[in-house]
Amino acid sequence: MVRPIGKVNIVKKRTKSFVRVQSDRFMRVGESWRRPVGIDSRTRRRFKGTRPHPKIGYGSNRKTRFLLPDGFRKFTVKNSKDLESLMMLNRTYAAEISSTVGAKKRVVLIERAKQLNIKVVNADARVRSVEN
Repeated sequence: MVRPIGKVNIVKKRTKSFVRVQSDRFMRVGESWRRPVGIDSRTRRRFKGTRPHPKIGYGSNRKTRFLLPDGFRKFTVKNSKDLESLMMLNRTYAAEISSTVGAKKRVVLIERAKQLNIKVVNADARVRSVEN
């Protein structure tokens, strides 16, 4: 089993999602974040007691950005050539087989990844075991 080079604690500054203004008031207004734009909007003007806005300060640490919980970074693989490029970086990146790859090629890619000692994130997707 491949292990990442170094396990770093991933600290998220904020895990709660940002909620759209007045989404709790009206059913027609969804919770998905939209920037407030009204000329009199208290939230846009950032008055005390209003909702927090997404801003640069909530960004993740650069060392841990895009890290998976197991310590790898994802790299999308579409063919065996992409897989070969991960050969030297198999302790930093884990392969994720693209959704556009069919079941037959997927089996071949997973087999090749085992030979190269590369972790595949979605190894069991679309691959059925053959029944006797």
